[in-house]
Amino acid sequence: MRSVFWLLGLAALAVALALLVGHNEATLTLFWSPYRFDVSFNFVVFCLIGGFVLLYAALRAFSMLRDLPAQAQRWRSQQIERAVVGSVMVALSHQLAGRFVRAQSAAQQALDQLKGVAPGQWPRRDQLQLLAHLLLAESAQSLQNRERRDENLQAALSPQLARSAPEAHEGALLRAVRWAVEDHDVDAARARLAELPQGAGRRIQALRLKLRIARLGGETAEALETARVLAKHRAFSPEASRSIVRGLALDALREAHDMAQLDAFWSGLDATERAMPEVALAAARRANQLASPAASEQDRALIHTRVRAWLDPLWPEFGALDGAQQRQLVLALEPGLAELDAAGLARLEQLQRQWPQNGLLQYLAGQACMRRQLWGKAAQMLTQASHSLDDPGLLRRTWRGLAQLAQERGDETAAQAAWKRAALLD
Repeated sequence: MRSVFWLLGLAALAVALALLVGHNEATLTLFWSPYRFDVSFNFVVFCLIGGFVLLYAALRAFSMLRDLPAQAQRWRSQQIERAVVGSVMVALSHQLAGRFVRAQSAAQQALDQLKGVAPGQWPRRDQLQLLAHLLLAESAQSLQNRERRDENLQAALSPQLARSAPEAHEGALLRAVRWAVEDHDVDAARARLAELPQGAGRRIQALRLKLRIARLGGETAEALETARVLAKHRAFSPEASRSIVRGLALDALREAHDMAQLDAFWSGLDATERAMPEVALAAARRANQLASPAASEQDRALIHTRVRAWLDPLWPEFGALDGAQQRQLVLALEPGLAELDAAGLARLEQLQRQWPQNGLLQYLAGQACMRRQLWGKAAQMLTQASHSLDDPGLLRRTWRGLAQLAQERGDETAAQAAWKRAALLD
């Protein structure tokens, strides 16, 4: 379309010239006393046009001659800029390839080339300088040269470079946090992390570092909250997220010093975390450990009630639990069997009938019947458990229970045989 307009313009100019000079017989008279000159008007017009063209060409040539020093300086600046960019690219390539000494040399070469360039001379001059310092510090970290690393890190974090290249400055801060974590310096890592802008602190990379800092510093609650945020943003796979959250929850449960702290942590868990068998079993086990013998009967009964409430969601999935988890479930419920009501006992018997060959449920049902002085049912369940259990500890308790039941009915021979079987398992 532009070519069409040019052709139309040239055609219009040709028509105008044809109309003006085609049959123009006018003359222009010039007086130079005592002379008189008659000159064709067309000739004068062409002379004026030619003079204008010559004058414009002369001015352009003069301007180009005057700009030659600036163009030469700009050319030299571009050559230096290309050399610096090339050195930074070479340093990055060597860094990624694990050739840290060569990466240091290339980054140092870029910094040497930048010494002759004034700040602000290039649009990306400060960014290139920051990247060169950062690559040099990264290579020094890989070579365990902390002195050189810190020197270049401080240069990269200078306020002038931070104002000119904010994105690269945030990257340098994240690197500084990671290096502090690798040095196991929790205070330095937290200080560097606090320097990040609010938006950068919510990025996945920053949250990953925050998680590592919290775990390194033993801040389990903070680590768990950070892991939840990372899982929400899909920073890990679902399996990895579940494993990380489960591990942190177990650590927090082990750190609980009393029931109030344990209750507060359990209340802070969401539904998916409470449904994890490992978490529920660990909470119940820790609660039983906190139920000291010096506590009152009322306090112990309250603890056992809470344990049963925490473990209730596991019963419908009892068959999906592995053998170790089933054993932990039985051990966690056994201390509170004395407070088990009739409804709880009925449900336990129903579960035992649902899995009649399960020795753990036979053992638990037998112990529950003993607590309620149901001697016949207790003897039946424990006898079945003695044939199906393979856990030495539970089997020893089974034979002790059978011995007590034999004593209750006055069968000393059976009681002695049961005590002997229990003693052989010690």
